[in-house]
Amino acid sequence: MQAAPVRATAIPSFATALRAVESLLMSGGQRTARRNAWTSVLEDRRRARDRVEAQRVLDQTPSAPPLSAPSLPTRP
Repeated sequence: MQAAPVRATAIPSFATALRAVESLLMSGGQRTARRNAWTSVLEDRRRARDRVEAQRVLDQTPSAPPLSAPSLPTRP
């Protein structure tokens, strides 16, 4: 059985092909704006995951008893 032949050039990834098409269709400013928007979406998702995790931790933490108001000294 023979091994498959090795290609001399790498096949571009889907992301690389998408960037190439994007560079043909969009001006530089549009590409930057789109990438900035996508970065914002990813950051919002990360913050949402962090909020969910923080809420989960708070829900699992036993609650402390309520603090009572300090008693004032009485006059004799």
